[in-house]
Amino acid sequence: MYTADLDPAGPDPHDRTDFADATRGLVDRLEPCVIRDSRGRVVWDNERWAVLDQDCPDTVHPHLWRIGQLNSLQGLFEVVPGVHQVRGLDGSNMTLVEGGTGVVVIDPLCSRETAEAALALYRRNRGDRPVTAVIYTHSHGDHFGGVHGVTDPATVAAGDCAVVAPEGFMEHAVSENVFAGPAMRRRASYMYGARLPAGPEGMVGFGLAQGMSRGGFGLIPPTLTVEATGQEATLDGVRFVFQLAPETEAPSEMNLALPDLGVLLIAENATHTLHNVLTLRGALVRDAHAWAASLTESLRLFEDAEVLIGSHHWPTWGRDRVHRVLTEQRDAYAYLHDQTVRLMNRGLTGPEIAEELTAFPGELGRAWSVRGYYGSLSHNVKAVYQRYMGWFDGNPAHLWQHPPVEQAERYVAYMGGADAVLAKARASYEEDDLRWVAEVVNHVVFAAPANTEARELLASTYERLAHAQENGTWRNFYLTGAQELRAPHDERPPTRPGFSLGAVDMIAALTTRQVFESLAVCVDGPRAAAHRLLLRWEFTDTGDVWTLLLGNGVLTPLPGDAPGGEEPQVALRLARGTLDRIVAGRCAFTDALDTGAIRADGDTGALATLQALLEQPSTAFPIVLP
Repeated sequence: MYTADLDPAGPDPHDRTDFADATRGLVDRLEPCVIRDSRGRVVWDNERWAVLDQDCPDTVHPHLWRIGQLNSLQGLFEVVPGVHQVRGLDGSNMTLVEGGTGVVVIDPLCSRETAEAALALYRRNRGDRPVTAVIYTHSHGDHFGGVHGVTDPATVAAGDCAVVAPEGFMEHAVSENVFAGPAMRRRASYMYGARLPAGPEGMVGFGLAQGMSRGGFGLIPPTLTVEATGQEATLDGVRFVFQLAPETEAPSEMNLALPDLGVLLIAENATHTLHNVLTLRGALVRDAHAWAASLTESLRLFEDAEVLIGSHHWPTWGRDRVHRVLTEQRDAYAYLHDQTVRLMNRGLTGPEIAEELTAFPGELGRAWSVRGYYGSLSHNVKAVYQRYMGWFDGNPAHLWQHPPVEQAERYVAYMGGADAVLAKARASYEEDDLRWVAEVVNHVVFAAPANTEARELLASTYERLAHAQENGTWRNFYLTGAQELRAPHDERPPTRPGFSLGAVDMIAALTTRQVFESLAVCVDGPRAAAHRLLLRWEFTDTGDVWTLLLGNGVLTPLPGDAPGGEEPQVALRLARGTLDRIVAGRCAFTDALDTGAIRADGDTGALATLQALLEQPSTAFPIVLP
């Protein structure tokens, strides 16, 4: 068995401090911890992690097994009097702060159903308190997607529940969850091991959490925006002090303190793992330099904090320990940034730097809180390089390479054909040179995807690589790749008519401009270049007027009527909710015309042409096969 050696200079395997912290303050548990939607479909199952009660097998890195044990602890926990967390009911934490009349919910999990269950567990023990405010710490979906499980738009509109978020929240929530959402979700299925069985041969978590729920996803826009560090708000009688932390773990993020309770909530900017500078599912490259600087500011602003809590993982108690954890996290991001730049300026490329920086030095190397369960030094230093230097490493041989299939065909031919490559690869496999086997056999698979011998050898290689990984996301990528080499994940037929960009609750939270911009990235530009369309949209419930201009293969939304008085081909009158339903795939434009939900004046063929030019994003494009 190919297994990883534990670093003797690493953290103390006998240190049980994290386990004591992760169980401290337990009030109640959800038994059994299985959450279903209204149709009976399981959206969260924490019971599957009972397997982690066993001793670590040789198919899992011991450190990854350890963090899985910690992350699978679930229940309602008291942090300090008046502040509770629900952990282990989703991939993130829900924090509840008791006020004068109700409770403030911070980060309402990923799904409506898990948020409902978390709030019910809290109320079972603390009384049926109304939710008086919701705070989103940042623009990632696992921290706002369950908001409809704790409040609703009518309550918010009536002023009975405030929704607080950092500056830029809506822009970035949209760009990540709608614009690039389809591609990210497909890659996220690899990163989070969504289709892997739980257990020693499969998924054991991914370091930050044990999984992500798969229930109803929504968004209610904020009613209060935090625009500056030091801004304060009193919510239900509780004083909150905010620190903006843009361009850190998320492009729109903030930390918050409860100064009268001695609690600092550090959002996702400091966790009990090294995080991602560039997540493997895809994202904008994060700024490790700004991330470290933000944590320096946190240390200065909140030096009196007695308890540190986050949007993931368990709390840390005691001022000195809080300071140490924040310092370790700050120094980890500063080190990987500064040393990457140092080596970059020596002339090394991203992959070369990753081979130089394989571990943190000294005390950082012995700290449990910066182990690479989720982010890794290897892919983080490549991300820092990418942020400064981009995709091109300066070698002109890499400026205009063939795409993967054409490359593979040529490599295999140059190496004497598939049989010769596989014979050499099997020898390397026996010598444990698995990284090289993965590279060369991948060429055979892309050159001849029907070659079952090549696919099985590559799948076996991925499995052995997976078993050695401390990093949960690397393990999940390798195991999902092996799974799909053996049984490709076919594109599923659409479950709704026409075109769909996501959940109607999510679409409804977008501005009209954002909805139209979301359509623009789905236009088939080469086909659309043959058309010039001008469509006027009047929304009967809001009074807004927009014009969509299609020209040169680009769909441009324009507020108001067309400039220059140009007449549109068709003028449409509809409620904004009708557009939401169409974009969410509940009906097609033509259906809405037929039912009268859209009233048209002019050539309705222009609308049909626009609909025909929209390309439905893929739900299961191939990754390990061409």
